Amino acid sequence: MAEASRWHRGGASKHKLHYRKEVEITTTLQELLLYFIFLINLCILTFGMVNPHMYYLNKVMSSLFLDTSVPGEERTNFKSIRSITDFWKFMEGPLLEGLYWDSWYNNQQLYNLKNSSRIYYENILLGLPRVRQLKVRNNTCKVYSSFQSLMSECYGKYTSANEDLSNFGLQINTEWRYSTSNTNSPWHWGFLGVYRNGGYIFTLSKSKSETKNKFTDLRLNSWITRGTRVIFIDFSLYNANVNLFCIIRLVAEFPATGGILTSWQFYSVKLLRYVSYYDYFIASCEITFCIFLFVFTTQEVKKIKEFKSAYFKSIWNWLELLLLLLCFVAVSFNTYCNIQIFLLLGQLLKSTEKYSDFYFLACWHIYYNNIIAITIFFAWIKNMFLAIINDTYSEVKADYSIGRRPDFELGKMIKQSYKNVLEKFRLKKAQKDEDKKTSKGIGDLAEQARREGFDKNEIQKAEQMKKWKERLEKKYYSMEFPDDYQPVTHEQFRELFLYAVELQKELHQFEAKSSGEKGFSSMVLRQVERQSLTLSPRLEQRCDSGLNTLQTENQVILLPQPPKCLGLRVHTTTPG
Repeated sequence: MAEASRWHRGGASKHKLHYRKEVEITTTLQELLLYFIFLINLCILTFGMVNPHMYYLNKVMSSLFLDTSVPGEERTNFKSIRSITDFWKFMEGPLLEGLYWDSWYNNQQLYNLKNSSRIYYENILLGLPRVRQLKVRNNTCKVYSSFQSLMSECYGKYTSANEDLSNFGLQINTEWRYSTSNTNSPWHWGFLGVYRNGGYIFTLSKSKSETKNKFTDLRLNSWITRGTRVIFIDFSLYNANVNLFCIIRLVAEFPATGGILTSWQFYSVKLLRYVSYYDYFIASCEITFCIFLFVFTTQEVKKIKEFKSAYFKSIWNWLELLLLLLCFVAVSFNTYCNIQIFLLLGQLLKSTEKYSDFYFLACWHIYYNNIIAITIFFAWIKNMFLAIINDTYSEVKADYSIGRRPDFELGKMIKQSYKNVLEKFRLKKAQKDEDKKTSKGIGDLAEQARREGFDKNEIQKAEQMKKWKERLEKKYYSMEFPDDYQPVTHEQFRELFLYAVELQKELHQFEAKSSGEKGFSSMVLRQVERQSLTLSPRLEQRCDSGLNTLQTENQVILLPQPPKCLGLRVHTTTPG
């Protein structure tokens, strides 16, 4: 028996065509595996930089500096500040008590502090806390003429053009003199405006009593004026137990309408990156990420050179480019952040007698976290697209597991997946609707047979034969890929052969009983002819001017010759 059917239409051989298809599918599966490894690596990078200790450190610090109230007064914590009086109560109460920890809970002296505070006994206060104020000038807004006799001063909202740069008050220390910025920290984006660096600055003392006297002196000499628009309180902590820095900024904005709006920032970051074995594993993942980036970039460059302008017509190619761009930005941010940490961290840790600006390093670390989060978002978007075609790939795996060649290429696979998506979103009628139309056609045919005089059993048998035909066509013949090659096993051939014999018998019975029913008999004959065309390409095929024959042990069955010679001669003999 012939192992499979073949026919030639010129060009490349079937062996080469199928080899190319198998290579394409194998390559696609390799790309899927490669991208899956890249996605795992990206997830490790994203979630490996955070840990639960960051959350708990932020929680305990925010509870200490935001929720603690002055004893005996309920509305004097930082969140509830609404007036200048409330602000000074917070400065002289919860802030002062929260920053200076110089004794145990039983009032015993703490162990060697080396002239630094230990907040909650575990968090070292790095350098000195800093307080900074920004003001606006008088006459930065216009008073209506009818009210000028009642109000001669007018302080508008904060802008860089309205900022007051002149000295005020006692004019003897830095808190009364304007100082320009000497840091690289980004501007602060608050509720009411974007605030520059610099301003009227002073640092707190390492002594709790000196700091309290400083606050009292500033309050009595009206350091906060009508022109005050914002006050920043900045300080940084380090917890050696979990190797985390906590950079804290408390912000009090003074709108032109009066009152105070408070906000805050707590950044727990890991500036000492490579300490434990796990940190070195993360470093290896970073190197792997760069290798993946190089490989994907090379692939996209080759595609652009190959397809030229047609490459940019696909939205998925644009997604690839966006993903590569985000990856390059993430690598750039990470590199710059590590360089700045290497250059500045040692100097900042030595600056114990002045304010240590860790806010700059924390901001760049947060920028990197944000960009890597956006990157992984778009990476999962691409993964979701690949997941849409997962069912089709499952069919590929099933075909290989039973020794069959897959009957599609990558483009056809994506097209079929696209149709599935349209059906799910009800943008296209599902195949079930087409099946309903087909079943309706079968019902119409049965109704016509009843009118022709056929009994119920004959109609049911004809319908069963038709369903058998459709099932075999669906299983062994694909109109979508007419030039595909499928091997036919002995059992499959036997099933097709028996079906052909049954068709021949049914034809003879119909001809014998309904010789007068020309219309319906012709219809059945045409159906047998079409079925012959359908079954023939699945068997050993030859082409000549003779008839197609199916020879069994007892008889020779003649099937009609198709109108055009397509090499569809069927000749096989069962052993017997």
